[in-house]
Amino acid sequence: MNKYLEPQKRELIFEESGLFKICHASNICALQDGSLIAGWFGGEREGSDDIAIYASRYIDNKWTEPMRIAHDIEEPHWNPVFYQAAAGRVHLFYKVGRQIREWYTMHRVAENPGDDFKLIGELVPGDRGGRGPVRCKVITLSDGSMLAGASTEGNIWTAYADRSEDGGKTWTFSNPIQIGVEYHGERTTQNSDIQVSEQSFYGRGVIQPTLWESEAGIVHMLLRSTEGVLYRSDSRDYGKTWCEAYPTELPNNNSGIDIARFDDGMLVLCMNPVGQNWGPRTPIVLKVSTDNGKTWEDECILEDIPGEYSYPSIIVKGDKLYVTYTYDRKSIAFWQFQRKEEQQSW
Repeated sequence: MNKYLEPQKRELIFEESGLFKICHASNICALQDGSLIAGWFGGEREGSDDIAIYASRYIDNKWTEPMRIAHDIEEPHWNPVFYQAAAGRVHLFYKVGRQIREWYTMHRVAENPGDDFKLIGELVPGDRGGRGPVRCKVITLSDGSMLAGASTEGNIWTAYADRSEDGGKTWTFSNPIQIGVEYHGERTTQNSDIQVSEQSFYGRGVIQPTLWESEAGIVHMLLRSTEGVLYRSDSRDYGKTWCEAYPTELPNNNSGIDIARFDDGMLVLCMNPVGQNWGPRTPIVLKVSTDNGKTWEDECILEDIPGEYSYPSIIVKGDKLYVTYTYDRKSIAFWQFQRKEEQQSW
């Protein structure tokens, strides 16, 4: 029985779609009109030129049919991230490029929920490699600034935080966040049935930070790694500078994670609890921490059958928790949880 969260709904956003053969890397955002929006990339296969950004909205307790919302040029598009500003505009960030190390971030904006996402252009003109959010959500800090977890995938994978103080018009990069590993040109795993682009099997380090603010200006990140465990880094100046990443006891299979924080400080982490580089992407679970990530309790198994259940996106809206993740590359799974009242003050 779940201790902190009561499951209310579990479904697939779509059963099947004629728009794409595979789908992956979902992101979910709660909008100010009470609806949700979820996006992902889809196409023939990961890394193919037809890979585009698709989205669906959750209105009146049901998901709309998927729609393609971005495919700027005949190159693969990756990892959409939504963010709604206080003024109501909905931002969409995503990567474009055949080579992951040469990705650039594109930026679109919808003036209101339901409007088309109009192309603004490159988030940081001329950048190649990793400005802006790489996969997980952008958070709004207590000083009103936006903070995004970023990363680059050269030989040594490196994480950053990208900060905007003007609503996403301009961005300031943090210091690089790395771990003490070496790379000698080898493929980092010999046997894996994970359906990623072949180039992803090269390189070592940490990428794809997921962020939370525990006190005013005190910000933390957990990081995906090639080393079998999640790493963590901390900032005391609103994400401008970060300490060297250090290992946690949480296992990681070199797959994406995401974290969300309730107003009383309780953290919920969605992850694959597998401590093997490029290991299986099942099961996928929720873990809970009531001490700012020092210790974690098992809360809920979302999937534990053979397949790929990965790259979660998780958000809190009031006393509700929403989760999406890749469902075997065939669909996007969606869960809704209610925070249990007796556990809201511990």
